[in-house]
Amino acid sequence: FLTGIFSSATAAAFSLSDILLPLGISFFTFQQIAYLVDSYKRLTVSHGWLEYGLFVTFFPQLVAGPIVHQAEMLPQFRSEKGLMARNFSIGLTIFILGLFKKVVIADNMAAYSTPMFDAANAGETITFLEAWGGSLAYTFQIYFDFSGYSDMAIGLARMFGVKLPLNFNSPYKALNIIEFWRRWHMTLSRFFRDYLYFPLGGDRKGSVRSYVNVMIVMLLGGLWHGAGWTFVFWGFLHGFYLA
Repeated sequence: FLTGIFSSATAAAFSLSDILLPLGISFFTFQQIAYLVDSYKRLTVSHGWLEYGLFVTFFPQLVAGPIVHQAEMLPQFRSEKGLMARNFSIGLTIFILGLFKKVVIADNMAAYSTPMFDAANAGETITFLEAWGGSLAYTFQIYFDFSGYSDMAIGLARMFGVKLPLNFNSPYKALNIIEFWRRWHMTLSRFFRDYLYFPLGGDRKGSVRSYVNVMIVMLLGGLWHGAGWTFVFWGFLHGFYLA
């Protein structure tokens, strides 16, 4: 993304070949940033190499979250798990609900949203109803896809007796954009608040600085979702709405 901007601005024939990135690197990176900051501040709970290795590689949430915190995970690896049959039944139930969201709802919504966006991308004329229908279908597709995966991760972890934090709390019931971000991808919002917004000063240095901090957080949040101008604009819009 950056080399593309540089090439466009300078007319230089400079490019990088495709970079192969590990699956789930964005979630893994944020999780380890939080761990390193806590370690620097000496806030990490007592643990050994085995617990740390399990914290880093715990597969249910490794690929797409929730973004877990060392203080809520490491103690669980040493604690008694209780009645495993109960944990397994609860976990299996949550997993099935998440699988239903993903396969039955999200994937079927894609059948309505994807053709509309493909047609628009190809330059075809989109009617009013097709545009709104495809956009609303995508709205529900992206929510039930991500919420379903988060439920599946929570369910898988619970089968092993590990409790992961909730990641969604009916965000489309939110009455304003601030409440929306307290309900949507809650572990990401928590990370941005604790490890970016607060260190930048939060709202302790006046309203103008608070708005600037919010904008910085959301612009970086947009880039975290994807390195492209559409994601930058998405981050700017949400920063503007929040301010």
